[in-house]
Amino acid sequence: MARTKTGILRRRRHNKVLKAARGFKQARRRRFKTAKEAVLHAGQYAYEGRKNRKRDMRKLWIIRLNAAVREHGLSYSRFISGLKANNIDLDRKILSDIAIRDPQTFSEIVSKVKSV
Repeated sequence: MARTKTGILRRRRHNKVLKAARGFKQARRRRFKTAKEAVLHAGQYAYEGRKNRKRDMRKLWIIRLNAAVREHGLSYSRFISGLKANNIDLDRKILSDIAIRDPQTFSEIVSKVKSV
């Protein structure tokens, strides 16, 4: 079997990694070995960050809901349990959006929850 050399393939692989390392500082941008390591870690952080973003957004919706509900004299936990008792199937994202953009509708939802 004939011997093959990496030739252009190695250069392509290196260029791919170095392109991904653009914007990094010093050797992490220039040297393949350190750039490869930095790109791998960056990928891990990005993966984790995508999960954390979802967590952070849910926290934000809960904080907004709590603030909006307290203006109507309820706590967040009582509001959520009231929603479940009334079979109102709106998630926290939608409720938070309604509380900000349409306070009139939100006050109607709160009054339904209070009536239980």
